[in-house]
Order: sequence, then structure tokens, then C-alpha cells
Amino acid sequence: MKTTILISLFIGSWLWLTTEAWAVKPLPDEIAQSKSWVASVLGEAAAKEGRLPFSFVYDGRPATELLKGWTFQRSVKSLDPSRTEHTLAWTDPKTALAVRCVAVEYLDLPAVEWTLYFKNGGAADTPILENVLPLDASLDAAGDGECRLDYAEGSHERITDFRPMTKVLSANDRISLASFGGRSSDGFLPFFNLALPGSGGVITAIGWTGQWAAEFGRDATNGLRVRGGQEALNVSLHPGEEIRSPLIVLQFWSGRDWIDAQNIWRRWMIRHNLPRPGGKELAPALFACSSHQFNEMINANEANQIQFIDRYLDEGLKIDYWWMDTGWYPCSSNWAKVGTWEVDLQRFPHGLKAINDHARSRGVKTLVWFEPERVAQDTWLMTNHAGWVIPTPSSGGATHNLLNFGSPEAERWMTNHVDKLITEQQIDLYREDSNIDPLRFWRSLDAPNRQGMTEIGHVTGHLAYWDELARRHPEMPIDACASGGRRNDLETMRRAASRTRSDYLIEPIGEQCHTYGIALWLPYYGTGFMDVTSARDHLTDFEKLWNALSQAESMTPGVEGQSIMTSGRDRFGEKAFGLDDRYPFRSAMCPSMTHCLDVRRKDLDYDLLRRLFAQWRRLSPYLLADYYPLSPYSTGTDVWMVWQFNRPEVGDGMVQAFRRHNSPYETSRYHLRGLDPKEDYALSDVDNGKSRQYTGRELMEEGLVVQIPDKPSAVILTYTKVENRSTKP
Repeated sequence: MKTTILISLFIGSWLWLTTEAWAVKPLPDEIAQSKSWVASVLGEAAAKEGRLPFSFVYDGRPATELLKGWTFQRSVKSLDPSRTEHTLAWTDPKTALAVRCVAVEYLDLPAVEWTLYFKNGGAADTPILENVLPLDASLDAAGDGECRLDYAEGSHERITDFRPMTKVLSANDRISLASFGGRSSDGFLPFFNLALPGSGGVITAIGWTGQWAAEFGRDATNGLRVRGGQEALNVSLHPGEEIRSPLIVLQFWSGRDWIDAQNIWRRWMIRHNLPRPGGKELAPALFACSSHQFNEMINANEANQIQFIDRYLDEGLKIDYWWMDTGWYPCSSNWAKVGTWEVDLQRFPHGLKAINDHARSRGVKTLVWFEPERVAQDTWLMTNHAGWVIPTPSSGGATHNLLNFGSPEAERWMTNHVDKLITEQQIDLYREDSNIDPLRFWRSLDAPNRQGMTEIGHVTGHLAYWDELARRHPEMPIDACASGGRRNDLETMRRAASRTRSDYLIEPIGEQCHTYGIALWLPYYGTGFMDVTSARDHLTDFEKLWNALSQAESMTPGVEGQSIMTSGRDRFGEKAFGLDDRYPFRSAMCPSMTHCLDVRRKDLDYDLLRRLFAQWRRLSPYLLADYYPLSPYSTGTDVWMVWQFNRPEVGDGMVQAFRRHNSPYETSRYHLRGLDPKEDYALSDVDNGKSRQYTGRELMEEGLVVQIPDKPSAVILTYTKVENRSTKP
């Protein structure tokens, strides 16, 4: 028996709004729809009648049948002016199993979220709890028009990372999606936009730093069922034991297209989800590292790290953070030998603190890399606390193993130890990586009646670890990495930022494609940039990597009609990078940008680099504005890629256009979005300062003609309302 929720989409009163207003603000009908949903599903009558947004089976019986006979309580409290918390609680009088649904209603945006909690309040083990779906809802998909699901590929260290994907659901059609290997955005991003017939839809997110699954299915009568949660859970709870479900989010939209809805999502992410270290908004930042020059940190030492910091600053390349990546611990020249979390005093006799102190004296903070979940053989953790470690299932621990964050002792030790390192070494930004698929480790420990428990313990323990580090170091940002961007779910993004969105780096077309896709879902992300001179030194390595990747069957799943399977020379040759640093730099412009320059060299084009750094400083606020892809997505070498960032409240924005190295076209036309049709806008080229003036209506209806005579090349055009020219960032 499934749970049913009918969601009606209103399209009436939005037409009176101006283009500017409806492009960025929640419509009255959207807020009304959200409130109506909360009242119909989280109200006392609905809860007692079993009209719930979730489902589970307990002792062989469905929740909709069971909960009607259980003790029920409901409470509501205000969290702040923008959020109201609704708690629905049931208790089984027979087994004392307590079930709570804790939901948060957002009052300023049309969103609601909830998490389920199950606790055994009895003296004996519970019957089996299974088929737990924190999201189980049926949407009304009747009417003219298609039912369309927009979602995105996850991260695989491929050019196609974050590729936008679409599935049109016809009658009796369905699609099932899941993460790969236990990392939440390895496979697909856990975010989905479902457009229903008519003019509206629902954005759904699954917040779970583990193995999730989702299904969208349409029946013969145009009903559409949406289900999602932890992929596998079949468990008997011990007395006093409590578990939680993945976080579920719904955002309602109507009277706009799905791209406009994505910008409401971006605003919700910025306003209510991005971490705020020190209570401040997460600002764009420039990083630099020497990982390409010193084999990460394996060949690094105190002298060369200070040398690189000084060279950046002496050349006028102002950075915010100096980045010290993997290999600063004793590792026998193998950075993957992780598990001894101490500074290698042979290479850093004064610890990392000496480098951090020097950087701070010059106005630069520092980032240091950790990977606490992976444990190699012959390391301190494996030698002294093997009981905290889950051995590799296939080899009994002969290679890499997983630290079990579900162990309170392991979590407590790691928290205290890393806290001590952060304090003693004066680390400003904690970067965490995860280069291991945890799912097979988790499942290797689960008994038949405890399936999913190791995963839940690890996920909740790891989140508690991050929360405690943030509590002890409230000014410190956290960086989330998992072989690039393979763990970027909502629970992670509320605690950390993804400053390496993919381990597929440097190559300009890949960087463009990654921004095109990820910006629809995550407003804050990062990548790396390498100058043309340094990149030429690595061209052979890049070509070998590309040729190896292009032979993989999984290189381009589902991509049709795109000339992607080219040689490494075509993708990574000098013509693909351009004649100077503008094209690769602009391809990699992100809110968080890491520079991989060999600043020991005196033949870099430092004058141009200084101008590009200055341009990024001036333009970076736009990167957190509303985002509109203007061109089709393509990995091809013979096309243009173009997008727009818009700040309607200020009346300005920018257009970034890229002509790739095999494109035969010098001119193209693009229709801008989100402007006020009645206002005049002055457009300027950031390179030559030439300015032109258009009305908003001209730019949106007739389009903006962009000329790029050289290839490959990139131009940035900024625009501002004529009366607001002084408000540029």
C-alpha cells in the first residue's frame, strides 16, 4: 500500500509580475503551494489518516496501516523568521518503537524538508524494520504536456562530470537512479527537477553521505510516484538504539520554466545551506599550490613552500590561501600510505606551523589535506587500533581499509587528534578527501537482520565529526573532496564546500562543461587552473590520460552526436589551450579557484596573469548570482559554449562565451534572461572596455550578438543598468 500526496500546480496569478521579478523571486502560488502541502501532509488530521510523505514496513505491515493505531503527538515551533519546525511522533504501544518525522517549512522560499528517526524504546530487539522510504509520494501528472525529469551525472573524473541529463516519462515508464559505491555523487548528483504537465514541477533532493537510491515512475493513468532514500535497510533495532533516514527536500515551482526554478534553488542553497564559518557568507577565494611541481607534498619541504608563497605575492598574484595537499605525513614517498596523521619532521622540522606562520605574516591563510577514512597497512592507526578499522573485504586488510566512523571511540579519537593538529599547526582550512568506495566495507559487517546499520553508523558518525570540528573551530571553513566531487550531497554541502569539483582538471573544454552542469545545482564549487606555459610541460601526460580515458566504455554514457572520442593531441595539444592564458583561465573561473603555476619560472606572462587575477576579483561576485546556460551542452571541439550570471536586484551581470579550437564560427547570437525589458543596459568587454547599449527587451527577444575572431578564445561581457553603472562589484 503506497502513500499518496496530490500536488496541484497553480498557474494563475504569476502573469502580472515583471520579467525581473518572476525570474528570481518565489511566486505567490509557489509559496501557497508549499504551505498547502505542509498543511495537507504535516497537519494532525493528515498524520492520523496516514497521508504521509514517507513509507516503511515494520513487522511485515506497512506504515499507513500501523500508524493509525499508534500513540501520536505533534508539535510546531519557530526556528527563526524564515523557518518553522513540525515534529510528528508515533509510538508503537506493543514494541515501544518510536518514529519521528522532523520537518522544516521554509517561509521565504517554497521548500520543505524532513528526516525520519526510529528509536527502540523497549527492552527487547524490535521486529524487522524494512523498505524505509523517507520519500514516497504520488504526484498528479494528469493533463496536457510531458512529464520531464532533469538531473545530472555525478563525478567520475571524466569530461562529462555533471553533464545535464533528461528523461521524459511516458505512461508506464520509470527511471531508477542510485549512487555508486557508497559515495553520494559518484554516479549521479542526488538532485532532481521534475516538470509536471502544465506549468510547474517539484525539485527533489536526497541528503545522504552514503548509498542512496531513487525511482520516478509513471502509471497508465498519469499518476507519478516518486520514491527515494537509503538503498538498503533491513534491521532489527537493539534496545535504546536510534537511527535516522536520509534528508529529503521538496521545492515547488509553477509559472516558470525549469531553469528559472533552478535559480530559486540556487538562492535557497545560498541562503539556507552554504556553511557560514564565523557567521559570514562563504566568499569567493583564490588558492595556490605546488602539487604539480613537488608530486603533491611528497617532495615538498619548508623552504620550497615558503619560496612559492613568496613568488606568488612578489609577482603581485594575491592569493587568499596556500594549499598543502596530500603527502605531508610520513608516507615513504607514497602519498596513499595514509593512517599516520603526524607531520613528517624530516621534511618539515618545524612542522607545518612554520609555513603557516610565514603565510599569515604575508596576509595568506593555509589549507591542509586530510583523508581520515582510509587506512593503509603499516601505519599508526592500523598498528595501534586495528579494531576501529574495517578490513578490505576481498583481501582481509592487505591493501587499504576503512576507518569505521560508526565506532564512537574511533570518531572521538580522530576528532581530538585532528583538532590538536589544527590547533598546534595553526591550520586555517581543513580539507578532507575520500579516495575509497565505502559501501562494500559497510556491507561486509552487516548481519542479515542488520543490513544498512554499518552505513548509518558511519554516515552519522562522520557528520558528527565534521560538526564537532566546526564547533571547536567556528572560523574555519571545511573543504569536501572525494576523488574530486564524488560526495556532494546536501548534508555534505551544509558543512563544507567542494573546492575540487572533479579530478578531471586543467583541460579547458572539460572545465567549461563542468561549470555548465554543476552551476545548475551547486552555487559554490572550485577547480584548478594551469597557465599555458606550465601546461605545455605536461601535455604528454595529459594526452596519455585522455587517450586512456577515451578508451573506457564508461567515458560518455548516453552522450550522442558529440565528437568527444578525439585523440589526446586534439584535446590537449597547444591549439586546444590557446595562445595565452585567457582561454584556460576563463574556462576555470569558479567561486573557488586554485592556481597551479610554476612561479619559479620567470618566463610566465605575469602581466597577463595579474590582469586575470584582478578580473576574477572584480567579477567573482557574479559567480554566485542567478545562472542561465545560453548555449546547448556539448563536449565537442567545434562549438561554442555560453552562459550568463545575472543579479537582478542590482541590475547587472556577465556573459561568458567560449569559442572552441575547431569551431568555424566567429559570430553567434544568444538571448539573455532575467533582465528588465523596460530598462537600458550598457554592455562592456572586459578586455578592451568597449561599451554598447541595449534595452533589456532587445537583449532577451532579439538576442546579443557575440563576436570571437580567434580560436580558441573566451570573452567576458559585463552589463549594468545605465542608471546603476557605479554598482559594479
